[in-house]
Amino acid sequence: MRTLDNIPTGKIERAGKLVRTGVKVGGNYVKYYSKKLVNPDVDKNELDENNAKDIYDGLKTLKGSALKVAQMLSMEKNLLPRAYVEKFSLSQFSVPPLSAPLVRKTFKRYLNMYPEELFDRFERDSINAASIGQVHKAQKDGKSLAVKIQYPGVAESISSDLALVKPIAIRMFNLKGKDTDKFFHEVEEKLLEETDYMLEISRSLDITEACSHIPNLEFPKYYRELSSERIISMDWMHGTHLSQFTQGEFDLELANDLGQTLWDFYMFQMHELRKVQADPHPGNFLVSSQGRLIAIDFGCVKEVPDEFYTPYFELAKKENLENDRVFEKTLYDLEILTNGDSKSDRVFFKDLFREMLSLFTAPFNKEEFDFGDPVFWAEIASLSERYAKDEHIRKMNGNRGSKHFLYINRTFFGLYHLLHDLKAKVRVNQFKQYI
Repeated sequence: MRTLDNIPTGKIERAGKLVRTGVKVGGNYVKYYSKKLVNPDVDKNELDENNAKDIYDGLKTLKGSALKVAQMLSMEKNLLPRAYVEKFSLSQFSVPPLSAPLVRKTFKRYLNMYPEELFDRFERDSINAASIGQVHKAQKDGKSLAVKIQYPGVAESISSDLALVKPIAIRMFNLKGKDTDKFFHEVEEKLLEETDYMLEISRSLDITEACSHIPNLEFPKYYRELSSERIISMDWMHGTHLSQFTQGEFDLELANDLGQTLWDFYMFQMHELRKVQADPHPGNFLVSSQGRLIAIDFGCVKEVPDEFYTPYFELAKKENLENDRVFEKTLYDLEILTNGDSKSDRVFFKDLFREMLSLFTAPFNKEEFDFGDPVFWAEIASLSERYAKDEHIRKMNGNRGSKHFLYINRTFFGLYHLLHDLKAKVRVNQFKQYI
């Protein structure tokens, strides 16, 4: 794969790249609507494919927050057209890596040593490259290490990148309303945290120690003395990426065990620690040769405040979904309903969220749930498609819900998809002890 000798770090240079990307997207719309004038039945798939390619090609050389947003969107398999999901998913671990000279320069700046001086052996070619950093394999004192290196300029360009990406995102994904800013601020805050590698090490140590009792689960050891605010050194963990594991033939009993471990891991974080690894994509998990689950990345951690946690999980109880008074009050607590809503809006959104939540919380109201059930996923896909086309929603001025929904929903959607890929049957009754 082609390597990068430099990454645009200046605001003007990065803005120019994004502006050129926006121009290409605009041109794609012109072509699409020109064809549609001649043939009203023209398929929108070609527009989606062209936009997905142009946006990804524009973002992958910038790296950083803009590409991270694409990675986040790639997890919304039931909310985005397939073209976007397939193209944006490449940002998880398949983008052009930094060249060896740029890697050496980064080490010299942040650890005051070149990698060959710090380690007994350091592989100059990266193992994988994603949105914020890339990973190299190294050895020191007989141990194999994974060394994550952050791309230059990522932390410094987050705010300006998001300001530039925002108009494209609003147009592409039909974001509306005056409340959009609170969600972009939430993304900005989390991305700034993700670029603070010393914070990541602290959180990694806290969570891995707290979750060490969970059966069938492993974590790497982290090395502060070989790390800095832009470099993390940890044990090299041997295993198969979860995405590769689920693409081949696999033993269903093993998949159930892995699924149970995933479920227990996330429920313990959510309900006991009240902070959770909020980036559950397959690249962050390995399956060892002994069939154990390995969690390898804690860059994105979401803390769950009580004022959100309590009403959020109240709506996981079937009896509360069926009690109109409790249901309506909880929707106000979660900022889904507002005092400015008309009666018709209130009725519409109560019906909408009751239907959505009845489906999405179904696993919590069973003793055991089959995440491979095709009926469950067909219902999710159907509901997403139906409401994506709903004119009432498209015309609404305002984005519903607390800012905390952004990463908590992302966590659960990601977890559900991992369990679906495993076709896992999970004992979920442990959840009830937490609420």
